Amino acid sequence: MIIGVILLVALIPFIIVHFYKNAFKRLENFPPGPPSLPLYGAYWIVLLKEIENLAVAFSKLGKEYKTKIVGLYLGAIPSIVINDPNLIKEMLNREEFDGRNDIIIARLRSYWKKLGIFFTDGYYWHVQRRFSLRYLRDSGFGRRDETLESVVANEIKDMLDMRISGPKYRAEKELVKGELVYLPFYLAVPFINGMLHVFARTTLARPDYHVLWDMARFTLLFQRSTNDLGGALSLTPWLKDVMPNYSGYTGLKTGNQYLLDFFRKLIDDVMATHDESHDRHFLDVYIRKMKEEVRQKQRTTFSVDQLVLTCTDYMFPAASAVQSVLTMLIEHILMRPHIQDKIHEEIDRIIGRDRLPNLDDRKNLPYTEACIREAMRYDTLVPLGVPHRAMADTNIGGYDIPENTLVAANFTNLHMDKDVWGDPENFRPERYIVDGKLQLSCDKSLPFGAGRRLCAGETFARQTMFQVFAAFMQAFHVSTADGKPITKPSKRIQGIITTIPEFWIRVTSRT
Repeated sequence: MIIGVILLVALIPFIIVHFYKNAFKRLENFPPGPPSLPLYGAYWIVLLKEIENLAVAFSKLGKEYKTKIVGLYLGAIPSIVINDPNLIKEMLNREEFDGRNDIIIARLRSYWKKLGIFFTDGYYWHVQRRFSLRYLRDSGFGRRDETLESVVANEIKDMLDMRISGPKYRAEKELVKGELVYLPFYLAVPFINGMLHVFARTTLARPDYHVLWDMARFTLLFQRSTNDLGGALSLTPWLKDVMPNYSGYTGLKTGNQYLLDFFRKLIDDVMATHDESHDRHFLDVYIRKMKEEVRQKQRTTFSVDQLVLTCTDYMFPAASAVQSVLTMLIEHILMRPHIQDKIHEEIDRIIGRDRLPNLDDRKNLPYTEACIREAMRYDTLVPLGVPHRAMADTNIGGYDIPENTLVAANFTNLHMDKDVWGDPENFRPERYIVDGKLQLSCDKSLPFGAGRRLCAGETFARQTMFQVFAAFMQAFHVSTADGKPITKPSKRIQGIITTIPEFWIRVTSRT
């Protein structure tokens, strides 16, 4: 016993020296950054800097180490976070940074395979992304489409009617109570049904809206279940077995499963009536292609599982992100009543109240559009983006980056950079307007990323957010539920995306 204690004491200096050497061991010409600690590497230090917002933590580390690129080890994984706006844009537009890391979150949401669009790379990603975008465009995804615009407009009418005429169905009564509506879910249906039309030329009718609201709730559960794409769960996947709830695994799995089950049933129903001689919509086109390649015994990336994940990937932002953006925008309006006055004046002057705003009005409502853009800048939706992977040894910003390095862009730093924006701490839609017109050259934000990994749903998101927000503000005056003014924004929830806690607002008809 005594000998064992003596040996342990004798080993302590060697253990300390070993950990010390590993803590400061770095690849040659790798970007500067914090030392590595046991198990999670520098992740411990990142959490200590700012546990509730990792993008802010990396901004602090960049200043501390006087570097535009922070280099660190997350566990054993070499990683860099780019804080500089110009280097962020360079990275996003370089093909060697188009890879994705094989993390547990990607696997658990895709039947433990590498499927979908978000988390795949190389040949598989290239084929599936190109095919899906080529044929989704036929239903208006990625371009202006009058039929899709009309579908969204009809859903908006139902959304407005829920408040103006009162709720008709049980699920509606949970979101509308007199003059009060519950955000963000009240805003969700036009986005989700719009995407269902894109996939299958179908929408769920108003009695079935509860299915769509459940989709929004479960999607939001997934988005909020863990910070920054998994953190500890990605570095130590075994946490899913020992602490599934605390690690976020349970919420991730439960939230994602609802979408998988929904699209599996939808696709099964389509396959049961599929006719290869007649394509009704995108799902038909995909199924026909899948069957052709199976018959020809080609090397194929097409499968039912992949189709389920493709639909799930494209639906996730529509079911959670875009209405969260509008909800944060509405909170900013509640804090700054003069913004609401300007929006109302612009809409009344340009459109009036006899018809809904349409996409032709977008260029004539610069202030309304500028408010949406400012909301996406001020509250960065994906603060560190979806991390990339270096697909080969390369360099950026004068530093050497080895193959398989995790690469993240600090979009929060870009959106709050004083050199870019002047007064980024102020919510000021006027920054995008010159001589009464919207100037896109003034918008240096990248809410949808850039390069080949640019969010494929940018056009759909921007168009539909305008339709929903402009119609909502045309119809209503908003105020706080209790009549008390808001002096500061609510605390943001930093998960995979930035969201805002649900809340009630008072919505008074302007008609």
